[in-house]
Amino acid sequence: MVSKKVSFLFFFVFLSIAQSSPQKIPYKITPQDTLHLFVFQPDSAAQTGSAIVFFFGGGWVQGNPKQFFSHCQYLASRGMVAFSAEYRIKNRHGTTPFECVQDGISAVRWVRAHANEFQIDPQKIVAAGGSAGGHVAACTAFTPNLQSADIDTTIPSVPNAMVLFNPVVNTGPNGFGAKRIGKDAIKISPMHHIKFGRPPTIIFHGTADTTVPFEQVERFCLKMRKAGNTCRLVPFEGMQHAFFNVGRHDNKPYQKTITLMDEFLTQLHFLSESGHSFNQE
Repeated sequence: MVSKKVSFLFFFVFLSIAQSSPQKIPYKITPQDTLHLFVFQPDSAAQTGSAIVFFFGGGWVQGNPKQFFSHCQYLASRGMVAFSAEYRIKNRHGTTPFECVQDGISAVRWVRAHANEFQIDPQKIVAAGGSAGGHVAACTAFTPNLQSADIDTTIPSVPNAMVLFNPVVNTGPNGFGAKRIGKDAIKISPMHHIKFGRPPTIIFHGTADTTVPFEQVERFCLKMRKAGNTCRLVPFEGMQHAFFNVGRHDNKPYQKTITLMDEFLTQLHFLSESGHSFNQE
């Protein structure tokens, strides 16, 4: 059972979101639109020097950065600079998953390029996201060469860790969206670009997910570990796709994923031990 202290903190987070708005900063100009990052900054006294960039889900077709505002607000309360990114999507921009990936790479690179402005350690940047946004986040680590031609590639775009919520990890044969993406789908398939030296990763996934079958993330994590990388898979028994979002299942999976995300980032020394409020009874 979640403690009263945890419940109070969740109430505080939701209240803070309702009362304040993030800073909106442009990070990329494309032919279709100017893309923005929504920034939640911590109190300077609590700042840890780490940052996280979230990418929303929606099948590369729809979605909104607000999906991860509550996650950003929580992590900012823990001292992390938290960003929720816009990226081009089909319904709004008429684009393909390849542009989604290019924008994700650009977003992580922009954060690293502007690390000094936000008092961020450029070696403590996390990529995160859910579903297709989890795919975009993963591709920043696994397909970093798929980038816009006009981008400064002297600044690395590979994150230092990843937090993924029921992510699309396989767009190759028999993977999610392979037919929609076409013959080059394997170019943006994280499963097919695993090698040693990829960032430590945690994945939250429902065992009853029919959109991205649990077996795919199991295989992904096994392949990651065989390559010498850290990959922790947290199964949520009986849960389907998008189980982790605010408002689902009385917020219990949401709270648990935030608790475990905090523990993962604390173990990596991206968050401080002091002030860790998400303990469960």
